[in-house]
Amino acid sequence: MCPNCRAFISVKDKVCPYCEVRLGPRVVDRRHPSDLLGGLIPAARFTTVVILMINFGLYLVTVVFSMKSGNSQAFMALDGRTLVLFGAKHGLLVLEHGEWWRLVTAGFLHGGLLHILMNSWVLFDLGTTVEHFYGTRRMLVIYFVSTVTGFLLSSFWNPGISIGASAALFGLIGAMIALGIRDRTSLGAAIKSMFIRWAIYGLIFGLLFPMIDNAAHIGGLAGGFVIGYIAGTPRLVEDFREQVWRWAAWAAVGITVLCFVRMFLDLQAYMVRPPV
Repeated sequence: MCPNCRAFISVKDKVCPYCEVRLGPRVVDRRHPSDLLGGLIPAARFTTVVILMINFGLYLVTVVFSMKSGNSQAFMALDGRTLVLFGAKHGLLVLEHGEWWRLVTAGFLHGGLLHILMNSWVLFDLGTTVEHFYGTRRMLVIYFVSTVTGFLLSSFWNPGISIGASAALFGLIGAMIALGIRDRTSLGAAIKSMFIRWAIYGLIFGLLFPMIDNAAHIGGLAGGFVIGYIAGTPRLVEDFREQVWRWAAWAAVGITVLCFVRMFLDLQAYMVRPPV
């Protein structure tokens, strides 16, 4: 059945012969794709697993660097200098020195083993849920924007060092709240109620521990909500709107890569002078 005009068509048709809308892959093929790399990465949570792999890869790199700098406890707790060198958010460096790329790189760094394990546990479940409802393109944009808005608000609110995926995680929560508000059904109400509770519990938890950057959480929550509300869920027809989100996702990936390139180019300069 054509998803646009609802006419019965052949499974071999690439263009509907009645309304002439170009047809994408069948729903069954989109919902049940094969796993990648021989099953190492489940296609159902591909984006989430890739983000997790990047986070753990950077964590291992920073641990090795910190150990070579004399921190024997680096595996459990990284030192501030290493985190700044590898792109942690630092309010002074962002606002006064214009190092805007830290608003992105900070979201992929973690300060210790417990920090990355907790964030990864939440991301594995929450990221899969968002990826299921919003699709890869929208999830990438939500993750990117909420990371930036989270650490941007943190730069104004908290001038110190801040890192972690939690800004983006709150952005994913905000996107699910937006989904629940847009979907005016009993399912939407249940989604909205559940994720509002998640947001409240997360913010309360942040208030209990002074080292947690609630400003980044609030900024990420707001950014994710706005993008999620604007984006809506994917359409089955590959129209111009879906192409826009494809371009936006590639832009998010490209800017993220550019930020890390900038970080590595500046790494040597920071190594010869102490962080501010």
